[in-house]
Amino acid sequence: MGFGSRLRRWARALAGAGSLVLLPTLAFPQVAAPAVPPKDPDFFTSVGKWFDDQVLEAKDVFKTFGREASIAAKTTADTARDAADSLAKQLPSTTVVSGHEVCRSAPNGAPDCVAAADAICKAKGFKAGKSVDMTTAETCPAKVYMAGRSTGPECKTETFVSSALCQ
Repeated sequence: MGFGSRLRRWARALAGAGSLVLLPTLAFPQVAAPAVPPKDPDFFTSVGKWFDDQVLEAKDVFKTFGREASIAAKTTADTARDAADSLAKQLPSTTVVSGHEVCRSAPNGAPDCVAAADAICKAKGFKAGKSVDMTTAETCPAKVYMAGRSTGPECKTETFVSSALCQ
């Protein structure tokens, strides 16, 4: 027997042995390891997961709220600007002036500040005015304060116009 035939026999033997080694792998599918059942989470894990979920929900809420608040603020600012522009066009020759004029009492006892606003505006050279800011104070005669009191039946509440819109 020559070297070539021995080599062929040797190659056949190795091929046969290799296929025997590979045969179990090819013939039998591998079975996956049995799944380990998930362990019930302990108390602290459950609480931690709950807090994580709450944080995620809060982030979503704040994102939505921030977006809506931004839209509302822009709408409000635009509306205020439009209203101011409209008012400025309607009252082109108006000015706000400061002063201190007592309001008279109306028949029902409430302060009537129309005449006081007109008086402030006329003193500044305008025709008429409307009150913008008023101040209310309690005025007492000196004898009340000299008696050591700060209030009494002699005291009365007075309302003053401190700013007026004049035309």
